[in-house]
Amino acid sequence: MKILEVKNIVRKDVPIYYRRLYTCEAVIEIINKSQNIRLDFSIEHKPTGQKEILITLIDKVDYPLIPLNSALKKAIDDLDSAGSLPD
Repeated sequence: MKILEVKNIVRKDVPIYYRRLYTCEAVIEIINKSQNIRLDFSIEHKPTGQKEILITLIDKVDYPLIPLNSALKKAIDDLDSAGSLPD
């Protein structure tokens, strides 16, 4: 399984400054077949300075969720670190 792209990222308006909510579409490759899945995710900054990423899948995926969630979290964290997420 490989995350090919995270696209159509839209930020939802939330009045809490330390939490950001987004909706997006991820393109994943499972056994040489690509699939688009919709998901919501939030990035919350804890008082200790840690960043917590929570993912909610909208579409069903025929793949184990633990490795999928960890790969999606890494891809989202990379986008956030690069400053590629919308404000």
